[in-house]
Amino acid sequence: MLRVTLLLWAAYAYACAADCIPFTAAREHVGETKCVTGRVLGLKRGSRGVTFFDFCEDFRVCPFTVVVFPGHLRDIGDVRALKDRVIEIHGELKAYDGRAEIVLEQPRQLGQDAARLPRLPKDFDVEKQGHFSAGSMSYPKAKRTTTPKKQPPKLPSELPEDDP
Repeated sequence: MLRVTLLLWAAYAYACAADCIPFTAAREHVGETKCVTGRVLGLKRGSRGVTFFDFCEDFRVCPFTVVVFPGHLRDIGDVRALKDRVIEIHGELKAYDGRAEIVLEQPRQLGQDAARLPRLPKDFDVEKQGHFSAGSMSYPKAKRTTTPKKQPPKLPSELPEDDP
């Protein structure tokens, strides 16, 4: 029974992999829901915490990318673990800025790779800029300037008398 289950699981995994297209052909399938496969060469963080998967050495000429918005990272996990791995991503191919992309919103879009993703560290901050944490909020303090107190003018102790 165990052998039959393993054999069925292997056949299912092979069938799923056979349905995947290489990332170089993704542009031809825009508007369709497909499985795209490729090696993640790098991950870039864009403005406002958006994460992009790079499948090419130069992302500007790459025909495909995967986008993860910061609100979805908590559900998906630490996507940095996918670097230098061949992944399969399922989803609707959309056209954006002359290339095909899939927006990664749920861990199940990664298939088997999602099970191996570690959870995000508790101190992970997608918008971390500099040395602050999302857990400690403080407003900038104004510089304190001291101003001398106003003193009443000093009068001479002896006043000259006026000549009439």
